[in-house]
Amino acid sequence: MKTTLVILAAGVGSRYGGLKQLDGVGPGGAALMDYTIYDGIQAGFDRVVLVIRRETEDEIRAHIEPGAARHVEVIYAHQELENLPEGFSVPPDRIKPWGTGHATLMAAPFLEGPFVAANADDFYGRRAIVALGRYLTDTVGAEPPHWAMVGYRLGETIPASGSVSRALCVQDEDGWLLGLQEILSIERAGDSARWQPERGGTRIEPLNTLVSMNLWGFTDSLVGFLERGFREFLGAAPGLKDEYYLPVAVGEAVRGNRARVKVLDEGGRWCGMTSPEDRATTAEVLRELVGAGEYPEKLWE
Repeated sequence: MKTTLVILAAGVGSRYGGLKQLDGVGPGGAALMDYTIYDGIQAGFDRVVLVIRRETEDEIRAHIEPGAARHVEVIYAHQELENLPEGFSVPPDRIKPWGTGHATLMAAPFLEGPFVAANADDFYGRRAIVALGRYLTDTVGAEPPHWAMVGYRLGETIPASGSVSRALCVQDEDGWLLGLQEILSIERAGDSARWQPERGGTRIEPLNTLVSMNLWGFTDSLVGFLERGFREFLGAAPGLKDEYYLPVAVGEAVRGNRARVKVLDEGGRWCGMTSPEDRATTAEVLRELVGAGEYPEKLWE
């Protein structure tokens, strides 16, 4: 049984203005996914699958091969519009990728056991990666399958000013995920955060509320569920910009009692890059972590 780290790196980066997956934002020139791979190696993962677009493969290989690939097996999987189940074809005007659920499916041929799925443009921290690996190893064979996600404190993921979108974790008293509440605009308000529900008014949220930053742990049982779900998604004639999202698929599995998802309260420092404005904050976080000795300046030397 091999444990695999799946990194979703096929994003277009339209808001960022470039291939943010390769932006050397770390003090030694490392990209965010380099830190995730480095943490995966320290946590004992056996291989890395990078889900990428075919047109960016040369650039990504040029970054990965002299670095991370010297320390762990790296496999490249392609997310392409044309990679659809039998009986379906790409709509003539479709340009947008099919989403994170479809991207995760592209890694399926290379999975031989439990795996972690992570975004390429987020920094998650070693504690979170280690916790997922340990949980998945300890729960292999459970029925229904036991999956997991790492929850991060809301206060660690929202800026000092301005609003962001976040997914609040709804869980039972034993830490099992019941669902995710998507908030399109939430901002700091002193020692808490505030957002406006659709029905009106203002809701105050504690800063220690757990949110999902799309760091998931699965058994390979997820693959069959994603295959069925993606076919259903396509069969519903989605719009040209509709996507098959991994968190939505997980939510459907939970509601259908086909899997249980443990919320691991192991999220620490987090940072990510959605827009160019995020770069300075992300660089500062990484400088602090390197300065504290948590990471070497040059990850792959």
